[in-house]
Amino acid sequence: MSTAVYKRILLKLSGEALDGQPGHGSIDFGTLARLCGEIVQVREMGVEIGLVVGGGNIFRGAKGAETGLDRPTGDYMGMLATVINALAIQASLERLGVPTRVMTAIEMRPVAEPYIRRRARRHLEKGRVVIFGAGTGNPFFSTDTAAALRASEIGAEILLKATKVDGVYDDDPVKNPQAKRYDRLDYTTVLSKKLRVMDATAITLCRENGLPILVFNLNEPGSIIRVLTGEPLGTLVKGD
Repeated sequence: MSTAVYKRILLKLSGEALDGQPGHGSIDFGTLARLCGEIVQVREMGVEIGLVVGGGNIFRGAKGAETGLDRPTGDYMGMLATVINALAIQASLERLGVPTRVMTAIEMRPVAEPYIRRRARRHLEKGRVVIFGAGTGNPFFSTDTAAALRASEIGAEILLKATKVDGVYDDDPVKNPQAKRYDRLDYTTVLSKKLRVMDATAITLCRENGLPILVFNLNEPGSIIRVLTGEPLGTLVKGD
């Protein structure tokens, strides 16, 4: 098996990546099984894996205004949705024989461990996949920000953002076939051009901690392995 170019990573998944029927609040367990199969291969390469998953397939906090909910309530509901996804990933990985821990920013001890940085790092050192749920535990912060925060805290070498497109474009590639894909960007350009990589808080946090971000297409089979073996996929955000 090829050698990985990173020892410790943070993988950020959107909730939509697990959605079986968009808009129906579901989990596609076939997609989940494929994803977990790739994570097993990554772990066999000796890579330590932290994972942050969104909850948009179940409930997105930003939709609270549409339903009459105030923003904090909507955000807390979104955080709980991330825990549902985290538990589904944990169950799928453990079915494949991978030791896994779910750690949450909001305490819910019957189902997951409370997040403690030193304990999370120890789990990673022991070869366990650690799934971070409930975002940062605070409203008004996205799971992108949670991913940047957790990646910085655990000492990840790179933040891998798995999406449904093959990188970062200067326009929406679905609406504009002429949109240009970037191979590499710096943090300042992402912020100044308001490119849709991650929210500004997450980008700023990565810049302050020198944490590279790689945006790639999760739907391409084997994409995680290809990224970790150094194949040039997606868009790399690094430096200024």
